[in-house]
Amino acid sequence: MTHGTDLGNVTGITFFVLTGVSDVPKVRVAVFLFVLITYVMTVGGNVTIMSLILLDHSLHTPMYFFLSNLSCLDIIFTSITLHRILFSFISGDKTIVFSDCMVTLYCFLSLAGIELFILSAMSYDRYVAICNPLHYQMVMSRMVCILLSALCWVLGFIEMIPVIYIVYKFSCYTSNVINHFFCDLMALMKLSCSDTYLLEMTLLIVAAEGAITPFLLIIISYINIIHAILKISSATGSRKAFYTCSSHLTVVSLYFVTASCLYLKPPSMITLDSDKLVSLVYTAVVPMLNPFIYSLKNKEVKVAFYHLFKHNVAL
Repeated sequence: MTHGTDLGNVTGITFFVLTGVSDVPKVRVAVFLFVLITYVMTVGGNVTIMSLILLDHSLHTPMYFFLSNLSCLDIIFTSITLHRILFSFISGDKTIVFSDCMVTLYCFLSLAGIELFILSAMSYDRYVAICNPLHYQMVMSRMVCILLSALCWVLGFIEMIPVIYIVYKFSCYTSNVINHFFCDLMALMKLSCSDTYLLEMTLLIVAAEGAITPFLLIIISYINIIHAILKISSATGSRKAFYTCSSHLTVVSLYFVTASCLYLKPPSMITLDSDKLVSLVYTAVVPMLNPFIYSLKNKEVKVAFYHLFKHNVAL
């Protein structure tokens, strides 16, 4: 088994060693079981949501089209980040080659950005549905939804190219032991003895374009939605309008709370051990909860699931 070493500012890293969440055997078993269960539930829940949307014509609407994108994204996101925990526990091999580490980091950062873009597209969809219902079908046409979805995926992957290029070009590391369960950017930056100023400036630009802008779009959308709901004279109409947004609002809140705990802490509060636990929640728990939030809070999804279940039982 290959072990990590303190390298003393050298170049030519060919592999890294991932420490995982913990070295304590009982904790490792508990983490493995937790990750295995959450991963199976995440894949199962999101595949179910995608299947319902595909098979039930009543769910062929813009909101559920974007939800199917979100479900697909969550499956890929968890697979990219959590497979190392499962693989390392089963095989005992904690090493990851340099190129695989860069691919994992690139996919993790890109997919996190894509999720934020999709959530902002979903908020725009809710804004049009509530604030401009008469023109909803025209504004959120099938072609518009496809183009918006494609734009979210393309932007997410493009915006992280400069970041991953700079990390790839880091000239030296103090050690090849990454104190994390996957190739995390902050953990790599702590190991690097290269100047990280250019990377930090690039991250600020990317954050302004890929995080702050979508966040502001979501806020603006919901300010207009709330304003429109308050103008509805009927209490039943107000509840119905708010109910259509509740699932999306819950998912957005989960995303921003966990992401803020991970990336917006003061430097004095940042420790890699605590970051690993927050990352585990961010990469395992949140994607697992998304399909259940939409299943429990959306009547259309529950009805579609009932019809599908009834049809399969009848067969």
